[in-house]
Amino acid sequence: MKYSTEFLKSYICDVLKAVGLTEENGRIVAESLISANLRGVDSHGVTRLPIYVKRLQTGAVTPNPNVQVEQESDATLLIDGNDGMGQIVGTKAIELGVEKAKKNGAVYIGVKNSTHFGTGAFFIQQALKHDMIAYAMSNAPSTMAPFGGIQPYLGTNPFAFGVPAQKNKPIIFDMATSVVARGKIISAEQRDEDIPLGWAIDKEGRPTTNAKEALEGTVLPFAGPKGYAISLMMDIMSGVLTGAGFGPHINNIYGDFDKPQNVGHFFQLIDVNRFMPAEHFKMRVDQMIDEIKSSPKAVGVEEIFLPGEIELNTEQERLNNGIHLGKEVYESIKLVGEEVGVSIDNFKLQNRRDLR
Repeated sequence: MKYSTEFLKSYICDVLKAVGLTEENGRIVAESLISANLRGVDSHGVTRLPIYVKRLQTGAVTPNPNVQVEQESDATLLIDGNDGMGQIVGTKAIELGVEKAKKNGAVYIGVKNSTHFGTGAFFIQQALKHDMIAYAMSNAPSTMAPFGGIQPYLGTNPFAFGVPAQKNKPIIFDMATSVVARGKIISAEQRDEDIPLGWAIDKEGRPTTNAKEALEGTVLPFAGPKGYAISLMMDIMSGVLTGAGFGPHINNIYGDFDKPQNVGHFFQLIDVNRFMPAEHFKMRVDQMIDEIKSSPKAVGVEEIFLPGEIELNTEQERLNNGIHLGKEVYESIKLVGEEVGVSIDNFKLQNRRDLR
């Protein structure tokens, strides 16, 4: 069955409120999860609700963190996330960063004592509303070996960037530094499906298509040594520089339930108005997009896409037609709601128009 975004947001928000989040904070996390589903990144969508709730219940995550600026200068912010949910901490970081970038032209934002922040695109979209060029990155628990190794040291350490446009869709790029986000392997394992060869190796270092073996082994960096180098730099910026955990010193979201994760993030915001009027800049971006879209196509190619364009198309389709939840995902979010006293069946009765 398909569900409207508002139905899912309301339900998820109520579940999160039941484990201690305020309405505002619950809404931020719900919007992040729904944003991932809308963009087609279902591995980072509502399927994450049960693990988020479990970590909140065990006390590993602060439901309503007191996010503090620990150090700052004209062009930098170091933020302590108080072990709050990454979506809440990251949203506050972007809010403070936009204010400083508008005042000083650009800002670098380091974050420590945070948790899994969902998709980087969620924060990029917040910054684009203010005519910022934006970069977002995060580190993650060890699931990827250094190139040539078999023991996980680095995380899948995602990074994202975004550029505003005028009449065209903005350019939004968001990826893990592994061949594929580990969440997709987790999803495959939950569905008892194989994964493509080249995504991961088992604990002995052998290529595998078995999702369970892959989770016991290590995911592979994209583009071999290049992806490894980029992942390393993401961890240096997000972890080493900020004072957060790094490499194997970040606690596992699916274990270590008595410990905070101490994930780190790093953001950069650039106010385009410091280079030229934003409207002029966005017109030039439009020109670039139009020229790329109209450039000659290879045999068999129907359309050339810009980074993030397919995801934005998917978002519009799902906004119009609803978000499909598979049976396993639906049952998992239904169960976690029941455990905290929130019934999705009651939501169905109250929101029949929000079912598709």
